[in-house]
Amino acid sequence: MTTPTPNVQQQAINTIRTLSMDAVQQANSGHPGLPMGAAPMAYVLWTRHLRHHPASPGWFNRDRFILSAGHGSMLLYALLHLTGYDLPLVELQNFRQWGSKTPGHPEYRHTPGVETTTGPLGQGGATAVGMALAEAYLAQLFNRPGHTVVDHYTYALVSDGDLMEGVFMEACALAGHWGLGKLIFLYDDNQITLDGAASMTLSEDIAARFRAQGWHTLSVADGNDLEAIDQALHAARAVTNQPSLIAVRTVIGYGSPNKAGTSKAHGSPLGADEIRLTKQAYGWDPDAKFAIPADALAHLREALSRGQAQEADWNARVAAWKTAHPELAATWDAALSGTLPAGWDADLRALTWDKPTATRVAGGDALNAIAGHLPTMIGGDADLAGSTRTLIKGAGNTGQGQPAARNLRFGVREHGMGAIVNGLTLHGGLVKPYSATFLQFADYMRPAIRLGALMDIPALYIFTHDSIGLGEDGPTHQPVEQLTALRAIPNLYVFRPADATETAACWHTIMTLPHPAVLALSRQDLPVLGGDNPEGIYEGVARGGYILAESKKIKKGRPDLILIATGSEVSLALAAFDALDEEGVKVRLVSMPCQELFDAQPEGYQEAVLPPEVYKRISIEAGATLGWYKYVGGMGIAIGVDTFGASAPYERLYQEYGLTAAAIVEAAGELLDDE
Repeated sequence: MTTPTPNVQQQAINTIRTLSMDAVQQANSGHPGLPMGAAPMAYVLWTRHLRHHPASPGWFNRDRFILSAGHGSMLLYALLHLTGYDLPLVELQNFRQWGSKTPGHPEYRHTPGVETTTGPLGQGGATAVGMALAEAYLAQLFNRPGHTVVDHYTYALVSDGDLMEGVFMEACALAGHWGLGKLIFLYDDNQITLDGAASMTLSEDIAARFRAQGWHTLSVADGNDLEAIDQALHAARAVTNQPSLIAVRTVIGYGSPNKAGTSKAHGSPLGADEIRLTKQAYGWDPDAKFAIPADALAHLREALSRGQAQEADWNARVAAWKTAHPELAATWDAALSGTLPAGWDADLRALTWDKPTATRVAGGDALNAIAGHLPTMIGGDADLAGSTRTLIKGAGNTGQGQPAARNLRFGVREHGMGAIVNGLTLHGGLVKPYSATFLQFADYMRPAIRLGALMDIPALYIFTHDSIGLGEDGPTHQPVEQLTALRAIPNLYVFRPADATETAACWHTIMTLPHPAVLALSRQDLPVLGGDNPEGIYEGVARGGYILAESKKIKKGRPDLILIATGSEVSLALAAFDALDEEGVKVRLVSMPCQELFDAQPEGYQEAVLPPEVYKRISIEAGATLGWYKYVGGMGIAIGVDTFGASAPYERLYQEYGLTAAAIVEAAGELLDDE
């Protein structure tokens, strides 16, 4: 590799700036200021430190770069195009337009080289913590003396807005506590937010805050000083037991004669006249649009040959490692390919329960039955492991200076937990990273869950204490609307099993599901309903909904009435079914643990379970009824909870809120009498 002249380096930086300005102007929408100010630090990182291979974006041992300040997306798109990713110039010219690969904020899977979806401030940095945590765990699991196969850094470019968000603070506190030495944040300290000077809302000593959280901090006084930025990055990489924050003082909209250093450069195009003036200040042709000097492009495209050599060297190291440690090779291959080993579900399918069992307890049994076969399965809880039952037995716990453990102790940080689990999932090499807390606190982590669903990644969010069945803790802890709200998120599969057997079946389905999932589990003990036909339960759960019980009087005909229930209410519906069947009613009971899976089934299967001509239907779920009318229709009845709960033993609550077999039978009578 040739050493570029200062002129070529400056050309490369100004190319990043002008491409960003031109794309935002052409779209008449976007954020030019951050790319213009942060281009030098991004240039130094991408040309001198970042290990990546533009022709092989999924190379496992690449360094990860996260643009947490996702509004500055043109900075990333310019870097991706210039270094040789599959992002042609025409895509930059179509910035923020329909069908382009350059949306307003970076989107995972949409644009080659984008590691995670960012935009909601704080999420990118918090997700980066999860990626660095994944590297630490996998390095401990697979590296051996003389054979280092997992060894990469996670970098993030963060902004004032990121630092203000609670999710960011939660995750950074954990990163410092764990001592994630391969996590480095570049802080674009331009002292400007969208509304004006950052000093209006931010007066704390940022470096002191991070030091208090266990971070190593550095500062660069001039964001255009390439050597100072380079030295800071070298110094950060030399600290192996702490994450590092490098505060780089930049000028937003650098070079713009009338808008640099002001909020006017933040979130609006500069304007044609101002762009001409800015290009003149750079020594650029003021009339050239999307111009890329040949020398600058050749310099930046060296990332292709450099990355090819780095990946080839790594492949050789992996081959040598496999020869020296064949016992790890199978686990490694499965981890990188995302496949489950043969027999992974043997212990799961062997589980049985001979007494009423809370589904949270059964969920813990299922988790451990699976985790015993999968050393790359890790997860944790928000200081509730004793209640959520999500500890992996015999495994270690994360702690101060100890990130490489299977049981992740997040503390009371639900939002940060959700984003970190997203990062673990995105990193690759781990199987179904999971989080756990009470369902009521899903609201605290909803933005992270939404991003996981937007990216359609196979993360698992476990929630226990899933209804007013929580009991005495009262309405502050009793979820009512949460199931409906979670089901409203596209791509998210919400599972609520009826008993221990269904819980195991839900785990089995989730493990092979390439989508994010929620597992909602009960606090209270529930009867075991499907113990005599576990295979049928597994098959039914995999379809999202199935016929659990059918009146013998139906035979080949159709039912007069269909009961549909989930979770803890299925046992109530079964008691009502028995009573109605005894009365001679042709009744069917459908258990629907996952609406999303049921809705994805062929129309013929859906109609076989819920014949459209049978309009007398009752749904039963201890939560908001809003989402159930698509199944019961305008003439059916949705039994649920459309108000807040109360503090009392759960048995009393179910009586007071009409969640009883008698209430279901009474509702059935109303429908059957209405001929």
